[in-house]
Amino acid sequence: MKNRKIIIGSRGSKLALIYAEKARKKILNHSKNFGIEEVIIKEIVTKGDQVQDKKLSEVGGKGLFSKTIEVELLEKKIDIAVHALKDMPSEETKGLLTDCFLERNDPREILISKDNKHLKDLAPNSIIGTSSFRREFQIKKIRDDLDCKLIRGNVDTRIRKLKENLYDAIILSYAGIDSLGLNQNISQTFSTSEIIPCAGQGVIALQCRNNDEDLIELLKQADHQSTHSAIKAERNVLKVLEGDCETAVGAFASIKRDKINLEVELFSLDGSKRFHLKSSESIDKAQELGIEMGKTLKKMSNNSYKK
Repeated sequence: MKNRKIIIGSRGSKLALIYAEKARKKILNHSKNFGIEEVIIKEIVTKGDQVQDKKLSEVGGKGLFSKTIEVELLEKKIDIAVHALKDMPSEETKGLLTDCFLERNDPREILISKDNKHLKDLAPNSIIGTSSFRREFQIKKIRDDLDCKLIRGNVDTRIRKLKENLYDAIILSYAGIDSLGLNQNISQTFSTSEIIPCAGQGVIALQCRNNDEDLIELLKQADHQSTHSAIKAERNVLKVLEGDCETAVGAFASIKRDKINLEVELFSLDGSKRFHLKSSESIDKAQELGIEMGKTLKKMSNNSYKK
């Protein structure tokens, strides 16, 4: 790869470009051994960025944020794609490989509310902005008198809509708020047990073509091993469930020494039933743990989470 220039493809939002820059620096750290002279970022507009007034499930699902970037990768217009892992479908796209994950950012969920109130202190029938069925059902589990309403757009847009009194509070991921330096807006931070995050939340994934051996080797150097183990467990739950945008599922794996602890929950399609599991396994069995827990959830739910 002597004197090779590497092009990273990323969404053009402020947050996506922060993640892409993080990936660029990580790649540059290992670039000398691979003859890479330059790493540049190419901004790509995805369909998910263009359609802002509908739930993702209504306009094509999770792939809306990743597909356009993946097409550029397959057509060799870029060399590496950077994704927020939670936006990627559970099945890998043919011809591509997603096997490099940067060290996980904070995976927790946060509340931003008017008057800086906690969830328990919001007035009855307060309007909560979220675009996620999972978050909606999790909030209803804590406070069934609250009203969840669709909100889309980047973090700045959502905070602006809150300030315009279109919502009383919004739920977002801590990782995005923290990366943008907007922590002063946080009203409440939920533990990963209070609100179980979606699989892969807080993780930046790097993807390349599955026949680009030099880049596969380079990305192996950038991979964060314990993050890799944790998200393989989480994503395997999704794979077994064949989860999509309408699947209200939370999955979070934490690692302590040589043990992996996985907590998962799944809601029925209307949110009225919740199926919850916790289990531990040795870290080398991370993938199997995810598969096993996915199968158990599927059986417990009797497919009530699917149309």
